[in-house]
Amino acid sequence: MSTLDLLLAVVGALGVVIVAISARLHQWPLSEPLIALVAGVLLGPAVTGILDLPELTAAPALLQHGAEVLLAISVMGVALRYPFSALRTHWKPLALLIVVVMPAMALVSTGLAMWLLGTSFALALLFGAAVCPTDPVLASSAVTGEGAEEDLPERDRQILSLESGANDGLALPLVLLALAVAGSLSAGEAALDTAWQVLGALLVGVAGGVLAAKALHLAQRHKATEEGPTLLYTVLLALLVLGVCGLADLNGVFGAFVAGLAYNVVSTGAERETEVQIDEAVNQFAVLPFFVVLGAMLPWAEWGALGWTGVALAVAVLVLRRLPLVLALARPLGMPLHSAAFLGWFGPVGVAAVFYLTMEAEYGSEHPEILAAGSLVVVASTLAHGLSSAPGRALFRKVERARAR
Repeated sequence: MSTLDLLLAVVGALGVVIVAISARLHQWPLSEPLIALVAGVLLGPAVTGILDLPELTAAPALLQHGAEVLLAISVMGVALRYPFSALRTHWKPLALLIVVVMPAMALVSTGLAMWLLGTSFALALLFGAAVCPTDPVLASSAVTGEGAEEDLPERDRQILSLESGANDGLALPLVLLALAVAGSLSAGEAALDTAWQVLGALLVGVAGGVLAAKALHLAQRHKATEEGPTLLYTVLLALLVLGVCGLADLNGVFGAFVAGLAYNVVSTGAERETEVQIDEAVNQFAVLPFFVVLGAMLPWAEWGALGWTGVALAVAVLVLRRLPLVLALARPLGMPLHSAAFLGWFGPVGVAAVFYLTMEAEYGSEHPEILAAGSLVVVASTLAHGLSSAPGRALFRKVERARAR
């Protein structure tokens, strides 16, 4: 029996179930990633052994490319979710979150790893840099859907979405800095790699997004495009940019986000609304295979070696990595405290962390304890944010209504 066939059957079955309950899913304390993760655990070697996959620490490369593809599709959806004017409107809080809060999150997580795991600064920094970006895949469960639109102000949803889309790629300089500190790269190599990957991805993204939008305009003007293929147009654009960036050794995730923004600027409002619908649908189901495989590859043996210290680290990261920082910056962010609390809590650790943790291993920085601790935080975040998204929105709505009286 083929593992791939089993995986396809499981993902297909989950997709059918999720479609059947999609109208109610975002009202429950559940999310698509959480459902898929639990399915992977149940079917993996730790429980039934139906999906016979190696542990993450033994084969990190197995998840790296899947994480990158999922992130590219997700950040493309984020870039198209709102009009480009939202980015211009919210550039100040977004800059504060990316330039100040994201590096601070890396340092807080680094300090927690040094304190609780007793690791060196270099190893702790590898952990802190990998878990600092806000994950767009997990964040989408809190800010998308009719329930989120009813419960949350548009400004809050836009800021969280755009931050998660941008900082996934822009966390790369912090990760390369961590690799330089750990000795896997020299300082010069890290600086050159950062400049090449970020600036190159910016150019590829702008060119790809503009050319794709212009090409679609031209084809539609000459009635050369059927409606069906255009529905997946920006998904294919994300894959195109990711592939080109991969060939040139650029940051494909950031390139896909920039391409989405460029496409958003050039395309018409009607085109953007159509693409948003299909991108949100694809993003909703693209998470399933990744989280099923992640659930089946969880490093239980390494988690056992970490013991309760690992659990304490996961809880500390979720509570202290982001929430106190955003609350402290509520006034500069221009937010009331309850909005800052929501933004501070819903900054999940997810697919981006897996991508950077496995990328660090690819660069030769193979430290199973760091990968195990990082994956434990990812699972804790998937569980905590998946269970709290619907109740969190309801609590926010209650506070908002009480303030309006």
